[in-house]
Amino acid sequence: MAWPLTWRERVRALVDSPRFQQAIIAVIAVNAATLGLETSPALMEEIGGALNAVDRTALGIFVAELALRVYAHRARFFRDPWSCFDALVVSVSLLPNSGTLSVLRALRIVRALRLITAVPSIRRVVAALLAAFPGVVSIIGLLALVIYVAAVMTTNLFAAASPEYFGDLGASLFTLFQVMTGENWPDVAGEVMAVQPLAWIFFVVYILISTFVVLNLFIAVVVSAMESQVRAETEADLDQREQREEEREAKRNTAVLAELRALRADVEALRADNLDGPTTGDR
Repeated sequence: MAWPLTWRERVRALVDSPRFQQAIIAVIAVNAATLGLETSPALMEEIGGALNAVDRTALGIFVAELALRVYAHRARFFRDPWSCFDALVVSVSLLPNSGTLSVLRALRIVRALRLITAVPSIRRVVAALLAAFPGVVSIIGLLALVIYVAAVMTTNLFAAASPEYFGDLGASLFTLFQVMTGENWPDVAGEVMAVQPLAWIFFVVYILISTFVVLNLFIAVVVSAMESQVRAETEADLDQREQREEEREAKRNTAVLAELRALRADVEALRADNLDGPTTGDR
């Protein structure tokens, strides 16, 4: 037989249901739009009261949602980094926004960041970026080394030809970063090549190394981390399903054992009645 659900299990089923999550996503989107509308003085004069009411209502919903999740998951809520992130974002909104803390009023928009935890696809991307952070740091270090070496070279080679772009090390660093992003690099190269025609060799090699090699390594690291994240989430989902199946099987086995014990007790009672019956008749 099916065991009745406790209040905690009912609340857990509610907060983990897709419809509940979709409703929270809708509240986050509406609240983000409301906070954007509050930046317009004209709209605040006309419907400022309604916008503030929507904002307070959304904050109340977020607080109630967090309370339900804490009640449903108890200590597991605080072991989940995404849940702690949600609690931090909502806590910032609960701080007083008057006096010296009035700057915190502008931080209410960070509530929109809860979409990261509410939308699985966005959460997967952010988790992949965090997982790829060590590799990304290495690639950033390699890129910084390439730009620094190229800046020293260009300062020595092109300072006289183009002092505006390569007059000193700082200007060369900024110019090469700009060239790496593809911004205005033909003008930079053209000005240098007007004095030194063979300068195109440097710019072609630099762009190939910095843009087509190093930046693509950055993309490769992120994509690899994302694939690993998807694989880990898939394995975690399978483990959760297996755990739920084991829990259901354990409940079914417990129910079957209870029924068997009840049947055995009934059989023992019937046997005792049958044994008592003839004995009484013989007497």
